[in-house]
Amino acid sequence: MPRGSRHELTGILLENGPYPVLRVEDGGQWRLDISGRHHHLLGCRVRVSGTRSEFDMLDVKRIEPD
Repeated sequence: MPRGSRHELTGILLENGPYPVLRVEDGGQWRLDISGRHHHLLGCRVRVSGTRSEFDMLDVKRIEPD
């Protein structure tokens, strides 16, 4: 997948140091560059929309409970 590609993913939001992680159903995971409040969603199933900025990082445009 090329950088700059847009993604809409669903998975579990987990704490992981400076960047929370979205663990998706196929076992993969993405680091999320999130600005704003997201701590209330940790441990929950969420839907994320964003743009790929690095190999395993998404710049999050929207995050919401699934």
